[in-house]
Amino acid sequence: MTQEVKKAVIPAAGLGTRFLPVTKSVPKEILPIVDKPTIQYIVEEIVASGITDILIITGRNKEIIINHFDHVPELEFNLRMKGKNAELQMVEDITNMANIYTIRQGEAKGLGHAVLCAKEFVGDEPFAVVLGDDIVYNKENPALKQMINVYNKHQASVIGVQRVPKDQVDKYGIVSGKAINDYEFAVDDLVEKPAIDEAPSDLAILGRYVITPEIFEILEHTGRGAGGEIQLTDALRKLARRQKMIAYDFAGRRYDVGDKLGFLEATVEYGLRMPGVGDRFKKYLKELDIDNN
Repeated sequence: MTQEVKKAVIPAAGLGTRFLPVTKSVPKEILPIVDKPTIQYIVEEIVASGITDILIITGRNKEIIINHFDHVPELEFNLRMKGKNAELQMVEDITNMANIYTIRQGEAKGLGHAVLCAKEFVGDEPFAVVLGDDIVYNKENPALKQMINVYNKHQASVIGVQRVPKDQVDKYGIVSGKAINDYEFAVDDLVEKPAIDEAPSDLAILGRYVITPEIFEILEHTGRGAGGEIQLTDALRKLARRQKMIAYDFAGRRYDVGDKLGFLEATVEYGLRMPGVGDRFKKYLKELDIDNN
């Protein structure tokens, strides 16, 4: 029986140490790219992919993430009284875009443990996992939607990948697999941050997954791996030995917004795309002479 992917999980309990000192008080998921917090881009991609039930795994002092998707009666009243209907509509759309649920990861035990926290929410269904550090721009066909289509085709777990330069494979989880076509690969193995000369391919795992529910039983018996944490990659390796798994090279401009350079790239490029701002911003960049400022 074919099962639809109807739920998504966003792990958001990390400490964001690469963005200190701001993340000492502000969750990295709330840092804005132009005028939206990064996590809103993730939620919008999930919703555009046909999923409206979303669980956000949070940690201590991250209530602000959930607050962003909640009603703010004082703000809505103020906008309504001032006749700022466009702004009111925007605020209400954020609240109404999805059914947002939350659970706290009591202890930071790694991505695998964060996903395990979603077991009761997911139940016995396939589900999506979308990491907040990777934003993918594809206006016509969201990356997660592409992956759900691949899941529907194969009825198997799907790992989102893209090719990376050979000298950077040691920064990612890398997939070993046999090509089905130019974009789909039957997974043989997953290797977490291999040495450059030992990497089995240049297909890097980039923060998008569609996973069958059998992963939970595996995660419950997965010990601590790299960094002393329960690694999702370790559990996926075991799942790949039990059942078919597909790596999919998705189409889209991917930004690593957990990295400062990637965050700046996303800010600039989304700013250039923004109606009413992009043309002026492009003109500013062309005229910018940083050496004289």
